[in-house]
Amino acid sequence: MGFRFHKLLLQVTWVGVLLSVTTSASAVLSHPLALPNCQNSCGGVEIPYPFGMNQRCYLDESFSITCDNSTSQPMYGNVIVKNISIEDHNIEILAYTARDCYNNPSALVNNNNHSTLWSRYFTISDTQNVFVAVGCDTYAYLVGSKNSESFSLGCMSVCVDSSNVVNGSCSGIGCRQTKIPKGLKSIVLEAHSFKNHTNVWRFNPCSYAFIVQKDNFNFSADSLQSLPGTMPMFLDWAIGNETWVVGSKACAVNTQKYLCGGNSTCKPSENGGHFCLCKDGYRGNPYLKDGCREELEKATNNYDENPIIGRGGFGIVYKGFLPDDRIVAIKKSKIVDESQIEQFINEFAVLSQINHTNVVKLLGCCLETQVPLLVYEFVPNGTLFEYIHHESKVSIVAWETRLRIATESVEAFSYLHSTASPPIIHRDVKSSNILLDDKHIAKVSDFGTSRLVPLDQTQAIDTMVQGTFGYLDPEYLHTSQLTEKSDVNNFGVVLVELLTGKKAISFDRPEEERSLALYFLSSLKENRLFEVLEKNIANEENAEQLKLRLTGEDRPNMKEVAMELQGLRKMEKHLWVNVGSNLGETEHLLGGPSDSREYDVSNKITTGYDSVKHHVMLAFDDGR
Repeated sequence: MGFRFHKLLLQVTWVGVLLSVTTSASAVLSHPLALPNCQNSCGGVEIPYPFGMNQRCYLDESFSITCDNSTSQPMYGNVIVKNISIEDHNIEILAYTARDCYNNPSALVNNNNHSTLWSRYFTISDTQNVFVAVGCDTYAYLVGSKNSESFSLGCMSVCVDSSNVVNGSCSGIGCRQTKIPKGLKSIVLEAHSFKNHTNVWRFNPCSYAFIVQKDNFNFSADSLQSLPGTMPMFLDWAIGNETWVVGSKACAVNTQKYLCGGNSTCKPSENGGHFCLCKDGYRGNPYLKDGCREELEKATNNYDENPIIGRGGFGIVYKGFLPDDRIVAIKKSKIVDESQIEQFINEFAVLSQINHTNVVKLLGCCLETQVPLLVYEFVPNGTLFEYIHHESKVSIVAWETRLRIATESVEAFSYLHSTASPPIIHRDVKSSNILLDDKHIAKVSDFGTSRLVPLDQTQAIDTMVQGTFGYLDPEYLHTSQLTEKSDVNNFGVVLVELLTGKKAISFDRPEEERSLALYFLSSLKENRLFEVLEKNIANEENAEQLKLRLTGEDRPNMKEVAMELQGLRKMEKHLWVNVGSNLGETEHLLGGPSDSREYDVSNKITTGYDSVKHHVMLAFDDGR
């Protein structure tokens, strides 16, 4: 890949789409760190190659780590290892503190005032560590070697009383801190006292000298009484012992000599030797033959079958884990051909126009891979299709919940048609393209076949018919003329699914009932509406007038539908509203044959909030 995925994460709030998501087991990422058949951790600390715990598993003895079975702690020589980073090329250790202590004036009790650290290839990091001396009667030395030359550094710290010190300050009163020189590979630390702590013994019995990570030591008056025996510090590491010209940006041409694996590059180390880095767009261990993998490949465990959470006509969706622990959905094209690449590019182009709460958020993309990839927020509760058609859920989804999901969905479609610039026609509105988050809030998805409508477009768009059988607008199917009313028709089918709990198409039903839209229309015509409504939202004791028009011209637009559903939700919150007095004439959203006909179904009208039939009718009201 030509760039890192994290550089593609959009800084603006773009919202996007996601293929149908189903629940799945979490993917357990397995990524090679060590050589095959080598232990890759000790005491919870990862031990990546070129480090290892036996001769077969490390590069050479300089990278030998011992796993202490008694304490389950990794050791580098005689110091404890806290972390090894192959990205930052450092190793975090607990280095010993030099101390010069007295139990009464002039009585020396702990003269462990020397601390030694030596390494052939590793360098004490001058950018991440500092040299510190602590005490009120203290001077300390750091003696080290740099390029076979000796180097020494001294610090002095004094004070008369603990009340003189300033917490957090190491400017010389009780504590002194200074930088260390670059390139030190071995050091000896020494801590001493000017007057054996004679005048300060009661509040400061010891002198201390140590190297510690920057910002990891916070000096206070308590530090004068006692300090830990070890302090965390960083060693920089590299492989090899080459000496490079200052400013070199690349290793020699013969990179095989430098032990870097596939999809990696070799970079000279400023302290001698070199290190390996995964190329842009790859992550992993660059010291292994196939250690660097595509970032999204790693996120999906090499596109393993287990984290698949959705399949569609154009792609497969995987549940993935990014390096910062975010859970995402990664949509990968099924095959590599121009039409599918165009679909992905179209989806990305459409998403750049959208910003709405009820549309799934796009996080990034990668179109330079062999197979295009799109990355979205992970929406955990699957699709509306699953929610209303699952056998264990179909009869328990409350009307209020169905109404809220319908309202949230239509608000998203209304935004696409009326607010987005240019307007967007979704073209594949269906219950499996409406996702539900952890709070069951609706998120519209899948814009692969969507069309941007030019602002100067006043006529229907002549296009190849695309969509899903069972939802397709009859007029669009017969004329290939695409308008926003096609989305309205499709959403009408989704509303019927919500009202009936039945699938848009089912060959398990009798032939006359296979198409839910036609079955619903015929039920209205024959005054059998309550026979098809979900039992927990229908009541045979109530009825009211419904007028049905079947041509697209008489259908409300998405904005009108959104206003009606919003109004209906408000009524849900006010039980005293007399809904019967507001009914009036209603229009249906579903398309039918191209000729215009009207069906009137009337019965005795009753009013009151408890009439679920009122809700059913108002869901299709055109607000006139």
